[in-house]
Amino acid sequence: MYLIIVILPLLTYILTSLFASRLGAWGVAALTIGTLVLVFCMSLFAFYEVLMCNGVVNIELFDWFVFEGCSVKWGFLFDSLTVSMLLIVTLVSSLVHLYSFEYMGDDPHLGRFMTYLTLFTFFMLVLVTSSNYLQLFLGWEGVGLVSYLLVNFWHTRIQANMSALKAILVNRIGDFFFFFGLVTTLYLFNTLDYSVIFTTIPFFLDYSINILGADFNVLTLIGFFFFLGAVGKSAQLGLHTWLPDAMEGPTPFQH
Repeated sequence: MYLIIVILPLLTYILTSLFASRLGAWGVAALTIGTLVLVFCMSLFAFYEVLMCNGVVNIELFDWFVFEGCSVKWGFLFDSLTVSMLLIVTLVSSLVHLYSFEYMGDDPHLGRFMTYLTLFTFFMLVLVTSSNYLQLFLGWEGVGLVSYLLVNFWHTRIQANMSALKAILVNRIGDFFFFFGLVTTLYLFNTLDYSVIFTTIPFFLDYSINILGADFNVLTLIGFFFFLGAVGKSAQLGLHTWLPDAMEGPTPFQH
């Protein structure tokens, strides 16, 4: 069931993309909305089983990368934090799908919009359920890609093109720092797996690195890099300039 929660939106995206002409806009909308409601219901069960019953589900599928004695697996971790975020993501996404069906109902490209939303949800689920930082980064980048597609949804408009490019370029600044966080984490722990990192953090509390003659605590440096990455994605002050321009995409203010 846990894998179905993550994979089902992706399968729905593929299905609706391939057979959009046969399903029609309303068929695509019905299928995507139904999928998200079903995923939300399964997330409720996962929330109860993991959080209420004090269980942790760690699913390892296969090795993704193996280099210099470090193995990065493709896997999913469902702990108390994950299922809490899972519930929020699937609930909000279900509501967004329902609302989008209403305010985009007259748009001839409703089906394409709904498939983008479903793909966005899939990458969000990958982000919150990943068992390692590299897989999280994949979901992180996927969210950025679909954000570009949504902002540039009306791609025949020059302003929409410019706004989408601005969004993806500004977010690359944050992603640049996130990547540095990944590299620093790998340098310190020789792994990107959550379960190993979280259990060994106490052994590296006083570990420092010398950069240009100055000593920096490596754990503080990692946290700082990841924070700057989040600044870009969440449009916080400094890297917020892309968000107002994102209104060029479909929003309630334009209907």
